Amino acid sequence: MVSADVARSIVGIVGNVISFGLFLSPVPTFWGIFKKKDVEEFSPVPYLATIFNCMLWVFYGLPLVHPNSTLVITINGVGLAIEAAYLILFLVYAPNRKRLWVLAVLALEAVLMAALMLGVLLGAHTHDSRSMIVGILCVIANTCMYAAPLIVMKKVIKTKSVEYMPFYLSFVGLLNGGCWTAYALIKFDLYITIPNGLGVLFSVAQLILYGCYYKSTPKKIKNVELPTIADKTVSTNVSIAVEK
Repeated sequence: MVSADVARSIVGIVGNVISFGLFLSPVPTFWGIFKKKDVEEFSPVPYLATIFNCMLWVFYGLPLVHPNSTLVITINGVGLAIEAAYLILFLVYAPNRKRLWVLAVLALEAVLMAALMLGVLLGAHTHDSRSMIVGILCVIANTCMYAAPLIVMKKVIKTKSVEYMPFYLSFVGLLNGGCWTAYALIKFDLYITIPNGLGVLFSVAQLILYGCYYKSTPKKIKNVELPTIADKTVSTNVSIAVEK
């Protein structure tokens, strides 16, 4: 029979793979931003929440705070790099007002993280106390990460369109939350169980909303110009609308 430690390691590896998929799920969104050279109405909040969440979990997994948490460090370290790339791309194509707001939030997150690390390492002297302090903050940050896409739900309901609520982000969020909840329950870890359990509920809510408004989302129209034959001295074009 497989021991709890082995089972937890296996689920943790699967969780790393799914989390990697979660971090990559916004790629279609940012590819669209890159092609259009415009962030349109996309919100940077989910990515700001995720990058701070990754920083906290990397800190939580350090041997000085919570020993034997290598899998937590690896996936969140990768996630930190990926989210940083998304935000750099967002900053390149965002208007000045949004760009300044994102930079201000990132600066605030960096200051908070530095203050937390100094406070915990200098003020708490046992693994249990450090794990508790950072773990509570990780619960809050992870819950915010899963809840961040809910900000768009008001826009979805108002416009009856899911254009700015990426499906893959919600779907992979559901898989990720479910897997890490299982990981935490095998060898109970309250700080991983709470946010990921809530993440499952938030992701289900987003997917239900997506299902309700997917059909009412206006399809994008692309103008295609077709040449027509006129007299020898005049050439004209006919423009028609084609649904993507």
